Amino acid sequence: MVEVCWGPMLAAFSVTLDQSDDRLATAQCLQGFRYAVHVTAVMGMQTQRDAFMTSIAKFTYLHCAADMKQKNVDAVKAIISIAIEDGNYLQEAWEHILTCLSRIEHLQLLGEGAPTDASFLTSSNAETQEKTPKSGLTSLKKKGTMQNPAVMAVVRGGSYDSTTVGINASGSGLVTPEQINNFISNLNLLDQQIGNFELNHVFAHSQRLNSEAIVAFVRALCKVSMSELQSPTDPRVFCLTKLVEIAHYNMNRIRLVWSRIWNVLSDFFVSVGLSENLSVAIFVMDSLRQLAMKFLEREELANYNFQNEFLRPFVIIMQKSASAEIRELIVRCISQMVLSRVNNVKSGWKSVFLVFTAAAADERKNIVLLAFETMEKIVREYFTYITETETTTFTDCVRCLLAFTTSRFNSDVSLNAIAFLRFCAVKLAEDGFISNKKSKSEGSEAGEVAVHSQALEDKDENASFWVPLLAGLAKLTSDSRLAIRKSSLEVLFNILKDHGPLFSSQFWNAIYISVIIPIFNSNSDKGKSQRGDEDSTLSTVRSSQVEGISWDSETSSVAAQCLVDLFVTFFDVVRDQLSSVVMVLMGFIKNPVQGTASTGVAATVRLAEDLGSQLSDDEWRQIFAGLKEAAESMVPGFLKLLGTMESVSLTGGSQSADGEFNSDHGLSNDDIEDDSLQTAAYVISRMKSHIAVQLLIQQVVSDLYRLHPKSLSKDNVAIVLALFSSISSHAHWLNSEKALLRKLQRACSVLELSDPPAVHFENESHQNYLNFLKTLLSDFPVLSTDMDIKCRLVELCVEVLQIYLGCMGTIVQAGPADPRPTVCWILPLGAAVKEELAARTSLLVSALKVFTSFDRDTFRRHVSKFFPLLVDLLRSEHSSGEVQLILTNIFQSCIGPLIME
Repeated sequence: MVEVCWGPMLAAFSVTLDQSDDRLATAQCLQGFRYAVHVTAVMGMQTQRDAFMTSIAKFTYLHCAADMKQKNVDAVKAIISIAIEDGNYLQEAWEHILTCLSRIEHLQLLGEGAPTDASFLTSSNAETQEKTPKSGLTSLKKKGTMQNPAVMAVVRGGSYDSTTVGINASGSGLVTPEQINNFISNLNLLDQQIGNFELNHVFAHSQRLNSEAIVAFVRALCKVSMSELQSPTDPRVFCLTKLVEIAHYNMNRIRLVWSRIWNVLSDFFVSVGLSENLSVAIFVMDSLRQLAMKFLEREELANYNFQNEFLRPFVIIMQKSASAEIRELIVRCISQMVLSRVNNVKSGWKSVFLVFTAAAADERKNIVLLAFETMEKIVREYFTYITETETTTFTDCVRCLLAFTTSRFNSDVSLNAIAFLRFCAVKLAEDGFISNKKSKSEGSEAGEVAVHSQALEDKDENASFWVPLLAGLAKLTSDSRLAIRKSSLEVLFNILKDHGPLFSSQFWNAIYISVIIPIFNSNSDKGKSQRGDEDSTLSTVRSSQVEGISWDSETSSVAAQCLVDLFVTFFDVVRDQLSSVVMVLMGFIKNPVQGTASTGVAATVRLAEDLGSQLSDDEWRQIFAGLKEAAESMVPGFLKLLGTMESVSLTGGSQSADGEFNSDHGLSNDDIEDDSLQTAAYVISRMKSHIAVQLLIQQVVSDLYRLHPKSLSKDNVAIVLALFSSISSHAHWLNSEKALLRKLQRACSVLELSDPPAVHFENESHQNYLNFLKTLLSDFPVLSTDMDIKCRLVELCVEVLQIYLGCMGTIVQAGPADPRPTVCWILPLGAAVKEELAARTSLLVSALKVFTSFDRDTFRRHVSKFFPLLVDLLRSEHSSGEVQLILTNIFQSCIGPLIME
């Protein structure tokens, strides 16, 4: 039944206030309003409370000041009293009170003749200031002042619901002197009875509001402030300045309440900070800066992150604002705040680094340089303040520096950022952030200590400082800019080399697994993408030439050198990672680019040279097995590549009787399709690189066993033998593909390229194999006997003889009655065949000298295998004088004595 009475009561009060001029009746009605608001507010009757508050707020006539009377001023006093006495229960009704206070301040400002806020929040600042009077109330009476747009709007008045006084005023044109006089009189009346003290008292009293009320108060103040700032004709900052004051008044509230307050303020500052009105946004950012400075004056409690919360609006606006002026202002504000309050910054570092991270990617060069200048000062002079807070703070710092490495304006900024990452490592070491804690797994098998970085960080807090730093530099090694790649590689490995003694074995293993090896795997994957699957069509070949971006030869050289240097320096600690290092070096060797393969070979040789005396048989086995796997793994892809030539048609020209190609018959580019030529050119290039890499692998194995003969255990010899045998067999097969070689020869003639060195490949591979077998026989007699090396050597020499004879003619079977093969000679020999025979002479001589080096028993045991071939070679008219000379020596000194026995 009580609720039923509120409607008639509200109507009665409203009629009395509106129609009565009796001071006592008015006062009684206003007192009734106050009681009604109190009861409805305390009882939580939101609808009734808001109805009474709306009625009394409208009755203030602040929206049409020219028509104000004493009773309207009394209504203003009643509203202020309600705010002081019943503030804890007003909730959403605060908006009516704060709107009235905003309008009172606006009227006082006009009455003083001071410039309006719009004079510096709109574009026409100078014109507005010229039109705005600078003296007191009497200035309103001066000629021309009546036509001031701000005064005219207020005098004409508007509706209560309008966001700004006078915006929706009906009528237009000049106001009359009588209206101006009434307005001045009412301003005097309002000023005498309600001064700044009464207004400020409401805001100062906010610190006495309870937890729920202060949040409602701040929310309402933000709403009114938003209305002020968004006014299209008369934007104002009264409530915005009061927000700063309110935040200061209530800063001592418990953290939970303050967090709720700041959530409201934060959303407000972000919304207004992104305003299209630059002047409004700048004023808001300055207000936010003032608040932040006050916050930073207070020391933050442990395990709290309020600094990060109140700095977050800077981050959001920095990331979203389209105004370069605002972004620059934020960088300057953050720089000023941090450098002046660095002693108190705790959780706020996160937001600071996020702001500078956003600045690093800014499109304005001056913003990038300004932010980096501050970062440089922070890292150089205040590094201790970063590491003394949470470990994630240092991670944010590293990410910020990494962001500057991507600067598109100035390479010096990028390189300096990398240098500061190294400086961070030096400071970590100086400050005692040492990751050398022992663990139960330390000293066990490699598989047992394969700990990833995340697990390591969980066990060792100091590791969480080093891992982001090292991982960040590792990521930069894939940068598209050569200078950044090289610098990051050098800095990364220098950090590990300089501070490696501080790290435990467990940490080292984790670094290899999660940082170092992935660097090379990533670029190896790009290399594989670049090579592509070269087995099907021309489009595949073309795409493989452009897909992916792997390291260039210069970067590969630096990386391989750094990897070997680091591994050699800390070999005793990281020797479990030898297999991983070998895998990386083999990846270089398998690269189709000859320069990169040479880098891998050089690095492998250096690794073996520096560690040769320290490597065990098993570790040598890893190296030799890696080289063998590298050589064999290249073959399938190469064969698929050669298969693309089957679909290539290279017609034209002529062929001599001995298979030699003759290009004197007009074969040119016009006779062959461009696609065919492109495919052939690519195959030729890859074939040359493949041959070079295969020979490089043989060469590095040869160098290793010569420099470190102790590495040749029985198991290792078996691996090396298999390697030499597979490469020699591969070379022989390639050189036997005469149709393919002739097709490539035609393409080389048209493209004016040198022929692929197939003969050279076969000669060198057999020569290296032959040299290895001879070394085993001479230096490892016991091992040679166990592994029957002499038999292998004889088989290889026989193969060399057969290859040489095959170049001069075709060996055929005479028939079942005479199983001995006969030789059909091709006379005369072509120029190409003569050139090939000359190239093979050196290998043939080496093979023949092997026979002369045998003792009598060995020669007698194996002579049946090669005697027929020696006879055929003796009958040949195409062998060189050197060959004939050594043949003579064999028959005289070796075969002759056997016949005489």
